[in-house]
Amino acid sequence: MAKLKNVSPFRLAALLRLQKNPNLAFQLFLNPNPALTPNPKPFRRSLLSYDLIITKLGRAKMFDQMEEILQHLKNETRFVPKEILFCNIIAFYARARFPDRAVRTFDQIPSFRCPRTIKSLNTLLNALLSCREFDKMREVLMGMDRYVAPDACTYNILINAACSCNDLGSAWNVFDEMQKKGIRPNEVTFGTLINALCANSALDEAFRLKEDMVKSFKVKPDAFIYASLIKGLCEVNELSLAFKLKDEMLENKIVLDSYAYSSLISALFKVGCEEEVVGVLEEMKDKGCKLDTATHNTMIYGYCQKKDFDAAFGVLNEMENRGCKPDVISYNVIISAFCKEGKLREANELFEDMPRRKCAPDVVTYRTLFGGLCDGLQLKEAAFILDEMVFKGYFPLAENIMKFVDELCQGGNLKLLWTVLNSLAKGYLIDVVTWRMVVPIVLKNNKLLNASELVDTLIRQ
Repeated sequence: MAKLKNVSPFRLAALLRLQKNPNLAFQLFLNPNPALTPNPKPFRRSLLSYDLIITKLGRAKMFDQMEEILQHLKNETRFVPKEILFCNIIAFYARARFPDRAVRTFDQIPSFRCPRTIKSLNTLLNALLSCREFDKMREVLMGMDRYVAPDACTYNILINAACSCNDLGSAWNVFDEMQKKGIRPNEVTFGTLINALCANSALDEAFRLKEDMVKSFKVKPDAFIYASLIKGLCEVNELSLAFKLKDEMLENKIVLDSYAYSSLISALFKVGCEEEVVGVLEEMKDKGCKLDTATHNTMIYGYCQKKDFDAAFGVLNEMENRGCKPDVISYNVIISAFCKEGKLREANELFEDMPRRKCAPDVVTYRTLFGGLCDGLQLKEAAFILDEMVFKGYFPLAENIMKFVDELCQGGNLKLLWTVLNSLAKGYLIDVVTWRMVVPIVLKNNKLLNASELVDTLIRQ
């Protein structure tokens, strides 16, 4: 029998790169040569191997295993890990909404003999911003001057945080401080401010800032700035100005993205000029701008608002022909429109057709259909959807539960009520309000239902 070849540190990195299963990659990292027991020599893992396994575990949200790897890394004396590795870990925790762990990782960087720079600080601030942990951001900033000086990226994150809180006054204060410190604003700085101004309908101020950034700061507006201005103009039905701005982009050879075109398409539907959408689509094609899912969804929404469901379905069916797969939003928009129009049979048929179309319903799909069935008093169908969504771990809106239970109580349909309460109990969704609604009805009609059994079910909640 041929002797198995030992895994070398170099080969370990190659194997980790090829391994798709994070659990197997974790075991491989910990024990690269399981056949060698006991192994007299410690295995010398490379920094690349550490980087690969941490990345795989972080993406898989296997954070306990990732922390175990970090403990191994802390004990390494042959090399010092690079700061970017910790930036990636902070970003993993931010995406998983674990801000405390992100802060802890940042605090632990020096224990790995790795100096912290503005790069890791900005990563942490951006992570806390994505988690909307504004108080933690202030705490981090208070001790910042001890080891690092802010740069343009730092100020951009702070301006973004202020804009996220709809505090434009603080955003301007940060902008002024940035210049006092001798740090020049860049296109991201202006883009964040202009986007916030447009979102607050301060279009005159937004356009003044656009002019000022060119004249005073020699910074040219990018596609994001133009898209924000176009969307702002479309929101107030200034279509002629929006299209002029679009033409200005083309003259300046700035590539329009689908976001800007989608804003124009949405505005055309809003003012009743949907026949002009074809021209916009043709221009997108001529300019090499691919019609993405968001653009198609904008059209689907526009047609649904006009109650032209045939056209909406036409767009849905055309998407796959154009190599653009509909997403769950595509279906949710149509189902929501059907429910609002009382077309519950059509809404339910599309819902049932989603798996065949290779798109799984999400919590919004279930909530929308359940709410529509409750409003349409299709209580048996609503009870079926409720049980299915609870089974999948989705929870309906509290107001729809109350409306549904109240309708069952008022109608005296205790058999269906019992079925619904059992479904709610599975999801731990029976609260005090439900108790107060149900118990008096059941006690008055206990011939149809074992009231004590129901009370026992409620008590367990």
